[in-house]
Amino acid sequence: MDDPFHRPSLTSAVFYRDPWAALEWLEKAFGFERSMVITNPDGSLGHSELRFGDGLIYVGSAWADFITSPAGVGGRNTQTIHIHLRQGIDAHCGRARAAGAAILQEPADQFYGDRTYRARDPEGHVWTFAQTVRRVSRAEAEQASGLRIEAKEWP
Repeated sequence: MDDPFHRPSLTSAVFYRDPWAALEWLEKAFGFERSMVITNPDGSLGHSELRFGDGLIYVGSAWADFITSPAGVGGRNTQTIHIHLRQGIDAHCGRARAAGAAILQEPADQFYGDRTYRARDPEGHVWTFAQTVRRVSRAEAEQASGLRIEAKEWP
């Protein structure tokens, strides 16, 4: 039986000046699905959770002086969010673009076998989307990139 309260081992949270608008936008642009929304008595967003595949992300407001949206700090980011797609990365990019995402990097094949693109949402969060399009060995990736790669689970 599926556990509707299952939480991945690692979950990120992103904060917005207008979290209600962010929920709508993230669903429209990236295909996230609301799994929980808690509304405060004054109508403000208390907590929300969005699902994407087997992933989970929290979306909230800047509720403390040490939390803000990139829009509150000149658009700077100290993190980006990486989402792995099983298929349809080019169509996903098109959907994001149509919803108003700023595409920072067009879909492109990478030396390690993924096709990726990067998008910025309306408040400045940067999202990277990837889809594995070919399998490459670590040795092939090293040869293609000129990098030395250490990875326990990459033959």
